[in-house]
Amino acid sequence: MAGSTSADVVVVGSGVAGSLVAYRLAQAGASVILLEAGPRLARWQIVENFRRAADKRDLCAPYPLPRHAPRPEPMNPGAYLIDRGAMPYQPQYLRLVGGTTWHWAGAAWRLLPADFRLKSLYGVGRDWPFPYETLEPWYGQAEVELGVSGPDIDLGSPRSTPYPMDALPLSWMDRRVTEVLGAQSYRVVPEPVARNSRPYDARPACCGNNNCMPICPIGALYHAATHAEKAERAGAKLLAQAVAYRVEANDRGEIVAIHYKDPNGQGTRVTGKRFVIAANGIETPKLLLMSASARFPKGVANGSDQLGRNLMDHPATSVKFLANEALWPGRGPVEMSSIVDFRDGPFRARQSATKLHVSNAAPTLSVTHKLLGLKLTGGELDRQIRERCARTLTFGSFHEQLPSAANRVTLSAQKDALGLPRPEVTYSVDDYVRRAAAETRAQFERIAGIFEGAEVEHDESLGASSHIMGTAIMGANPNDSVVDAECRAHDHANLFIVGSAVMPAGGAVNCTLTIAALSLRLAGTIEASLR
Repeated sequence: MAGSTSADVVVVGSGVAGSLVAYRLAQAGASVILLEAGPRLARWQIVENFRRAADKRDLCAPYPLPRHAPRPEPMNPGAYLIDRGAMPYQPQYLRLVGGTTWHWAGAAWRLLPADFRLKSLYGVGRDWPFPYETLEPWYGQAEVELGVSGPDIDLGSPRSTPYPMDALPLSWMDRRVTEVLGAQSYRVVPEPVARNSRPYDARPACCGNNNCMPICPIGALYHAATHAEKAERAGAKLLAQAVAYRVEANDRGEIVAIHYKDPNGQGTRVTGKRFVIAANGIETPKLLLMSASARFPKGVANGSDQLGRNLMDHPATSVKFLANEALWPGRGPVEMSSIVDFRDGPFRARQSATKLHVSNAAPTLSVTHKLLGLKLTGGELDRQIRERCARTLTFGSFHEQLPSAANRVTLSAQKDALGLPRPEVTYSVDDYVRRAAAETRAQFERIAGIFEGAEVEHDESLGASSHIMGTAIMGANPNDSVVDAECRAHDHANLFIVGSAVMPAGGAVNCTLTIAALSLRLAGTIEASLR
């Protein structure tokens, strides 16, 4: 395909969704062009960038910030995404080959069956247009592709196949938390993670660097560049630094081309038979809204006026305290255990489902910053760092959020370096979440009490977890959704959208495995249509 600007399938975005679709279709013999706005970096380059980074708290610092493909900057809010709502929304996504799976904790949860029937069971939110059972076999395939290590216990999501790898051994801290809280009737379980517990898919086993975010230095943690490279080896053509800016539709509503710009602003038109937009929950609606024309004045795939709306995340809270014993967090991966008692139940008619998780990230940096602020020096500083790092316990939470048309992504009049509109975000959290967050605080207080916690600090900001869902929402009715159950745009028979943007409900768990399952299912749909 060298030099080709036409393919059976054109895919925009090389994160987990786009790379899996490109890989499966190329493997099946289809010609595929995969467009990625950002550059391609090798792992060693990212590791070196991390080592040189002045502020290790910035999880995006090791990654490129090219002028032609800007992204949110944690230390410079508003530099790209423009907040217009009651609450800030600055998710920490990346734009490079492999996408945001370069820096993530690896959590690979399945949704619960009830998460697919939220409206039917509890009278709130939306149902998925199909049940859990439809996606279940694809969840199994996704676990194999990503390489998921998981426990041999019931996590509430029925399985037809086992995890491809056994769960990773728990750290001392995780074992003690499980033991202590289990004695108080909490159900603490090992998280399923896309992290190798043994050599798998030409990647080594985790050796406990505790640096999963911002970069796993050895590649034990899955990242989507793995499948972008597999797609290339299967015959796909990957074009990095290709910023898609227009989805071209003809008067019949068929998509005929994707237009992209290189870093210098030079435009190229890529034609195909099928088109897949897999950019993410911000960049996908941005691209489709930018593609407005006389025939489609509200943008491509926006006949329902739902494109960009229904923005959801997992609003987060946390607690930190000094436990009554030395637990030594920081040995092993950054997150290994979760409390799952609050993921489902009749309470969801009134307040959101919640998952609590214990952080195994080394607290050395935050502890040291705090002690330096207290003007400690010398031996006392060393002693306090050691004691506090050994005893620091941190718990976080994810709260389910319902889709709301008022939470949305739109185009700004302000432009980026290529002259493309920057995204504007209107975002807030309603009482459905806030009622659950109040209950979460009560649970955190109880947990701190169980550990006889001192210096208890709550963060109740309900900040974003960078799980950007709902902005190209899936549904059976073309009047209130963007794509159908097959991820096909209601308005365009040969346009597909995949990723967290299509999710009509996200439960209380990370969405990466669901993204992967949807992507593999979509690849099967497109492959069948090309025969």
